[in-house]
Amino acid sequence: MSSGQPLTNPTDDADRIRMKRLAKLQASSTSAFPTPSASSSSSPVPSPVPSPRPKPSPSPAPKPAVAPTPAQVPQKRKAPIGPSPFNYDIWENETIGQVFLVSLDPAESMKSEFEYVWLKSAVENGSSDGDLRLNADNLESVVIARLELNPQSPEHDDEYRLFLSKVPSGLTVFEYLVGCWKRLNVARAALLKRGHPPAIIQRALGLEEKMRHLIISYIGINFQAPDAFYAPANKEVGPQEFVDVLLSLSTLSTGMYGGSTPSPNSLADFEVPRLLQDIIQRFDPEGGLAEILGPIVTKLLFHPCLFREEGLAASDPRWRGVLTGLESLVDHKQIAIMITKMDEWNPADATAVTFEKTSLMGPLLRLNVFSREWPHIAKLYFSNAETRPAMDVESSQSSLRGTLKSLQSTLFQIFNTIVRVSPECREAVLAYFARVISLNLKRAGLQVDHATVASDGFMMNVHLVLLRFAEPFMDAQYTKIDRIDPLYYAHTSRIDVKEETRINATSEEAAAWEKTHRLAPGAQPPNFISDIFYLALATGHYGLQKTIHTLDDLNKEQDEVRRHLDNITADNTWMGTPIQARVEAAIKQMKDEIDRIQASQMAGITQLYDPEFLFRNNTFTAFVATWLIRYADPRKAHPKPVVEFVSFFCLSRLVSRSCHRLPLPKEVPLGFRVLPEYVLEDVIDYFFFAVRHGPTSLELTGKEEVLVFTLTFMLSTWWIKNPFLKNKIIDILFCSCFTYRGQSSLLGPSLNSHPVALKHLMPALTHFYIEVEQTGASSQFYDKFNARRSIAFVLKTVWGNPAHREALKKETQNIDKFVRFVNLMINDVTYLMDESLSELAQIHTIQQEMGNQAAWAALPLQQRREREATLHNLERQATSYTQLGNSTVDMLKIFTAETKEPFMLPEIVDRLAAMLDYNLDALVGPRCTDLVVENKEKYHFNPRQLLSDVVQVYLNLSTQPGFSRAVAGDGRSYRKELFEGAARRCSKYNLKSPNEIEQLRLFVVMVEEAKVTLEAEDDLGEVPDEFLGLSALFSWPALLNEHLFFPDPLMCTLMRDPVILPSSRAVVDRSTIKSHLLSDAKDPFNRVPLTIEDVTPDTELKERIEAFLVERRKSKGAGLGKQNDEVIQMNVD
Repeated sequence: MSSGQPLTNPTDDADRIRMKRLAKLQASSTSAFPTPSASSSSSPVPSPVPSPRPKPSPSPAPKPAVAPTPAQVPQKRKAPIGPSPFNYDIWENETIGQVFLVSLDPAESMKSEFEYVWLKSAVENGSSDGDLRLNADNLESVVIARLELNPQSPEHDDEYRLFLSKVPSGLTVFEYLVGCWKRLNVARAALLKRGHPPAIIQRALGLEEKMRHLIISYIGINFQAPDAFYAPANKEVGPQEFVDVLLSLSTLSTGMYGGSTPSPNSLADFEVPRLLQDIIQRFDPEGGLAEILGPIVTKLLFHPCLFREEGLAASDPRWRGVLTGLESLVDHKQIAIMITKMDEWNPADATAVTFEKTSLMGPLLRLNVFSREWPHIAKLYFSNAETRPAMDVESSQSSLRGTLKSLQSTLFQIFNTIVRVSPECREAVLAYFARVISLNLKRAGLQVDHATVASDGFMMNVHLVLLRFAEPFMDAQYTKIDRIDPLYYAHTSRIDVKEETRINATSEEAAAWEKTHRLAPGAQPPNFISDIFYLALATGHYGLQKTIHTLDDLNKEQDEVRRHLDNITADNTWMGTPIQARVEAAIKQMKDEIDRIQASQMAGITQLYDPEFLFRNNTFTAFVATWLIRYADPRKAHPKPVVEFVSFFCLSRLVSRSCHRLPLPKEVPLGFRVLPEYVLEDVIDYFFFAVRHGPTSLELTGKEEVLVFTLTFMLSTWWIKNPFLKNKIIDILFCSCFTYRGQSSLLGPSLNSHPVALKHLMPALTHFYIEVEQTGASSQFYDKFNARRSIAFVLKTVWGNPAHREALKKETQNIDKFVRFVNLMINDVTYLMDESLSELAQIHTIQQEMGNQAAWAALPLQQRREREATLHNLERQATSYTQLGNSTVDMLKIFTAETKEPFMLPEIVDRLAAMLDYNLDALVGPRCTDLVVENKEKYHFNPRQLLSDVVQVYLNLSTQPGFSRAVAGDGRSYRKELFEGAARRCSKYNLKSPNEIEQLRLFVVMVEEAKVTLEAEDDLGEVPDEFLGLSALFSWPALLNEHLFFPDPLMCTLMRDPVILPSSRAVVDRSTIKSHLLSDAKDPFNRVPLTIEDVTPDTELKERIEAFLVERRKSKGAGLGKQNDEVIQMNVD
């Protein structure tokens, strides 16, 4: 073959080699090579070979003519000698021999001390045509002869074995070709340094390129068909050899080629990229790159080390080599393109479970520390966590976190490199992430079968990769926030949300919205920023949030096992019985289970509580919260300026003003309403998680966003349909006010300094207190108390700030809203105090029973167990009710101290007085002995503090004449003796100062005077039923039988401002219906919706009542020196 002939195709070469080997198998079995005739000599005689051609010697350079010179002339310095003339034939023979370590001349092989292998078979087969020089024409046949050579073959005679003595034992074809490739690179560098003429260099480089082509071609053949060549025994050849090279690239991986001093036949780290580039140049133009490197990629990414139970904790961390090897591969554009086009990149037939094991990136992405998939890690690092020193456990977590950081950072770098290669690669990556989401929609369910969905570790790593992609557009100035497409769900079907619940829209509305905003054919699809943003939202929902729920489930599981263990150990009646061994085995089993659960918890916390993990999620969630408010902001300008204000310049007055923007508009845009509910839900859930478990992480990023987000939607609850999400918002604020490890609370300082908080916290709390009364949820009765406890705690946190107290006074100017708020607060105190004191009384009774040991032991065992179960249930309920009652009474004390007028309204004051009197009777009256329980602190019951708070409410309102009159009018609970007993206890236990006790006594005097006046006013004789509002009751007997009407005590008193209800036409007093509507916005007679604005004054009846009063007072002389306008008016709005 001449040097000008086209290079061979590796597939043809492989076929030709197979044919030659088949022909040899059919030949004589005595020898694989032709041998000379037998002779008497014991040693075989080598075949005669032609003598080598004499090497041409360069002709001497002509000597320059020398002119005669005078004697004793100084001798001139000799001119420098130039490079010796270049003999291409000699160079060609030497270079081929040096690169391939071969020779056709046995003498030359012996001269090299057998480093060059004498290719006896090539000579005997006539490949050299008698010419023993190596050249371009016989290059390919020489290479084939060398590749076919089996140095270990028993068919070689003893003489020829000498020529094979320097061939390394166990050398594979790939290793030999790598050595050739390395020597070729050395030869090329040496050639270029010699400074030969360009024509000579060009010719020589042509030969070198041919050698490179052959070397790379046969490397490719070896990858495709490793059985085409000789392979040493017990050594895997083919693609696995290059996989081992890639694995060795990691300094922490122990690959077979690792080491600081690679052998002549192995690749150094810096040589791998160059070899890959040569492979690409050889095979990519023909479209054969996938056939050559595809098996290598598959073997690398499905390496057994990725599926070991030790996972990241393996003592042989070859998974790091997989990462580093993949990094090296994708650094080459053509390989990155090839990988994304492989069927295994995004396998079409994969399920949610198999995808992370059958997709190319899946085995790497599933590496993590969660115990469900990697129980060995939890057991190895966190066994006996409860008894180990905290520093030991933290050290284990730090070690694993460092490993996770390395893994996740490299995973992102790999995906990022692929994304930047081409639009097609970017689309392949996005399609991969979208496929992960579409396969794992079931992860969002309440009851998830983990055997049918992807693992937590896989989803976490995917989520973190997307968060890293999102970092460039989440700058502090929000300069790229408007590049996020708000119509994304209509503009693309990449993420299917058809089955998702919407924030505040029906599925029909969502479908119509998507149809309206669908992109026209040929329109530009959403940009990469939008894709990443919405994909990260989805992986946060299906991945992060479900993983957090899994950790919460572990906490509940541990509590349940501990409770069961405590019940068994507390009842030691089994000791000494036949079942003792079984019980002890059960106890051990439960302790082992607790240890397993704790280890799983510690493993999950390692990832979820990782500071860097929290920081990235805080940043993204804060960005989403800002984006949602910006979406809701009518100006689309949040956060600059914040949604609360928009500044403008008034030309007429030359001043700058601001326009108030909170709460948000009553009309919610359809685009916001049709967003998947999880977009908003995940922000709320994550903030709730972060403020509980990583509040310090929010100090770096997210604190202000938490504050603005919670206040915005607490003030604008109509933007959210789901009542549970609304309740979680106040929970975020509640947890943000807790102190953490002796440090200040997360939002405590901000609530007392941030302009939005100073202006809107009080309106938000009062609005939310009212809002939570009717949520529509089945658990609304209990939810409202939890939410209001949180509100009370937040109020107590900020109450020392005069700005907030001033804001509360401004809030009282909205009479209707604040009166409803006060009414609900009184309702809560009434219910909670009644329930808590009732539960405590029952606890007292059972404790008394158990205290009488003789009588208690006499009871049947079943009855004792029933009473104990009742006691445990009462204790749980009493604790909850007492805590809620304490916080509500405390809030009432605070509010009555700051503002009194709203509590004096007719629809409020009488109910407030009745509630206070009733609870005072329970605390200091005859029933107080029923509240004496053991271990009061267990139930958070402090009767002295509670008495002090109730008395303080009396003192706060004691200067209000209407309040003393209302207390005097409470015929059910008020007794002078109660106040005297309260004063004695306050004095005895130093609950109040002497001045406060004296103030209480004076208040009782005022109440007694008011009571005399009321008794005189009530002595009006026979009052017509229609003046008492009873005619309405008698006219609706059917409704009364159905319990649709619940009379207020005022219904049986003389009306002062009668009004007519529009639908039922019933006549009631205005204060009565206003009080009713504060708790129930329906007509009490027919349940038709009703507002106070709908009622009609009954002027004629009012005039008759006033005339009746004048007449009775004249006849009785009961004016008592008072004019009608001096008597408390019940008709005040």
